[in-house]
Amino acid sequence: MTLQELLSHPDLSDKLINHAKTQGFVTAMAAAPNELDPHEWLPFLWGGEEVAPFSDGEQLEVYIEQVIGLWNEYRPALMENRWQWPQECQLDEEEIVNEHTRDFCEGLLQGWQLARDDWETLMPENSEDNALLGGVLLSVSMLYDPETSIATLAEQGIEGLEQFEEIFNAIPMMLCGLTLRGLALAAQQ
Repeated sequence: MTLQELLSHPDLSDKLINHAKTQGFVTAMAAAPNELDPHEWLPFLWGGEEVAPFSDGEQLEVYIEQVIGLWNEYRPALMENRWQWPQECQLDEEEIVNEHTRDFCEGLLQGWQLARDDWETLMPENSEDNALLGGVLLSVSMLYDPETSIATLAEQGIEGLEQFEEIFNAIPMMLCGLTLRGLALAAQQ
């Protein structure tokens, strides 16, 4: 059973974050400078509840296996500078980015909150590294909420949508670079 099939199961509807948000959240965990134990972050995928919403142990086991499989795919890809957007994440002419991309970005930002202390310790405010972190988070936030970003940019006299395509295309390189910098800083501590 795939992760998508499991997430679509009627018994689990509205009890787990969707596939795109899961991919984003797991990407944030894989990019974290210090590895976090999956037992610390897995409950966030079902709303932080102490008890998992699965009707049987086998479902839970398959779910954890699928999520850890994503982490095992994403972590080396980020560390080897070869991570790419999930195939379902796309630009959209009318909406700027598709719903999968927005949900992915939301999951990534939620996951970042969990690893935030590690990032802020390694990349303190007013440091060059903090500017890198801020740039990545700003870019992801812009893709998560492009309408607000367009309005803010328009207030600054900047018009056009080409910057969103540039940001979208740069995110893989930015996330890989941030991951590598975070790992280097963590190794120095």
